[in-house]
Amino acid sequence: MLSLSNLLTPIAGEIGIGGVGGFLVGFALKKAAKLLALIIGVCFLGLQYLAYEGIISINYDQLRVFANSLVGQAGAAQSLITDFIVHVPFGAAFIGGLYLGLQKG
Repeated sequence: MLSLSNLLTPIAGEIGIGGVGGFLVGFALKKAAKLLALIIGVCFLGLQYLAYEGIISINYDQLRVFANSLVGQAGAAQSLITDFIVHVPFGAAFIGGLYLGLQKG
């Protein structure tokens, strides 16, 4: 016969690990996103300056196509994340921790 404590112990472990893991991933993602935004912004400003000085010429149509292809690749990563957090207790705690990590990051 299953007792309530034998049933709740694994669920509590999954919730704890999922919450802590989600917080850490969210915190790291936000820090990485800030750094990536800074690098992309500096590169973009550098390219704009070089184009302003007439040193280079920027093909904005090709740049738009490249940016759209990057967004498509991010959609594929999203499906992998969805598959990763398929277990309900772990997934719910992971999402909660991810949200907190993104807020604190």
